Amino acid sequence: MTLKYIHFSIVSCLIVVGLASCRVGRNYERPALVLPSAYSDTTVAATADSSIATLEWKQFFTDTTLQGLIGRALSGNYDLQLAIKRIETAQAYLRQAKLGWLPTVNLQAAASTSIPSKNSLNGTSLSTFLGTEHIEDYSLNAALSWEIDVWGKIKRRKEAALANYLASFEGKHAVQTGLVSNIANSYYNLLMLDAQLEIAKSNVSLSDTIVQMIRLQKTAGETTELAVQQAEAQRQTAALLIPQLEQAKAIEQNTLRILAGELPGTIDYRSTLISTPLREIMPTGVPASLLSNRPDVKELEMALVAANAQVGVAQASMYPALNITANGGVNAFKASDWFTLPASLFGLAAGSLTQPLFQRGQLKANLAVAKIEREEAVIRFRQVALNAIGEVSNSLVRLDKLKVQQQIATSQVNTLSLATSHARMLFRSGMANYLDVITAQSRSLQASLTQADITRQQLSASVELYRSLGGGWK
Repeated sequence: MTLKYIHFSIVSCLIVVGLASCRVGRNYERPALVLPSAYSDTTVAATADSSIATLEWKQFFTDTTLQGLIGRALSGNYDLQLAIKRIETAQAYLRQAKLGWLPTVNLQAAASTSIPSKNSLNGTSLSTFLGTEHIEDYSLNAALSWEIDVWGKIKRRKEAALANYLASFEGKHAVQTGLVSNIANSYYNLLMLDAQLEIAKSNVSLSDTIVQMIRLQKTAGETTELAVQQAEAQRQTAALLIPQLEQAKAIEQNTLRILAGELPGTIDYRSTLISTPLREIMPTGVPASLLSNRPDVKELEMALVAANAQVGVAQASMYPALNITANGGVNAFKASDWFTLPASLFGLAAGSLTQPLFQRGQLKANLAVAKIEREEAVIRFRQVALNAIGEVSNSLVRLDKLKVQQQIATSQVNTLSLATSHARMLFRSGMANYLDVITAQSRSLQASLTQADITRQQLSASVELYRSLGGGWK
């Protein structure tokens, strides 16, 4: 009899091991992606480890005020705090999935009393044989249930939970890169508004001088009231810019404070647009490095890993489930005999193999949906990778063309500044009329404002290149 039990145990183990080798679902493999070998617009020799994305944000942004704003935002921004909570949620699900390998154990204590009808068979039997009119039952037992992971369903669930956990981390990094980029762009907008505000104030001061000069010409009978009015209108045009720029500046400061999780208000800073350096050399690395640098790309890849694992879970649900159950404890029909050992002890052990037969197509539908969702995840992964390549290429084009625009704008500002000065001198000597002065001043104002905007665009383009390459989360 003992040898029979040994043979039975060996055969059972071999069956379990053999079934356990029949894992369902395929292991994850990264989908094929068509990536260029290099960015066509880069002027720096590309290597995998030469990307500015590897720089920490404190190394990329050297302005101490900007560093302070980013640092406060990383601890106070609400979007980032929500991302951290999503990580905690995913971590809880991961812990739950890891416990899927363990059996479930329940402890139950129960006491009951049954009073049958005196005219029933049970009531008559109780009264005749036991001399009582009711039945008592007391039990204390532990129940164990353990599903053997024959088809790898539990393993795939753990794989999906781990992938979702890692995706939540990458999601936080993606929020951080966007936050760092937004703060830097908003800060550079603030510096641009400062520069344009100084330009507008300088132009108003110049306009006051021109208006006074034309009034003197009118008093001397050398010009008309129309000239004075047009000069005054030009001064008002420049003066109108001042409250508009002050309004935009206040709103920009509020935006920065809110991004940092603070109440709206002013910001203390000393930097200027002119003193902010532009990076001349910004290596981009190779396009393939985006797959490891861009957190949004990695997030969607982790989502794809989870979707692939869910296909295995849905497929395994269609196969038999092997469960081992056990139940044991103490039981008695009298309270006084409840813990009388070993007479009150009882135990039960069983194994079951459950094959779903008719689920009204639910399991097949779940598998079909899981496969479709995996295909959707592949499409999203390829889409975000393609968009990332496009964002880097666009940033490189902007940086290249803005550099040319800045050279032209600087030359134009110098030319129109000189033209304004000459127009004033010619007007004083009677060799030019007031329209020449007003026109030259108007064009000089617009050129100076445009130059400041182009400088801001250059700074923003460098920030966008840094973000699009995956920088900002380290």
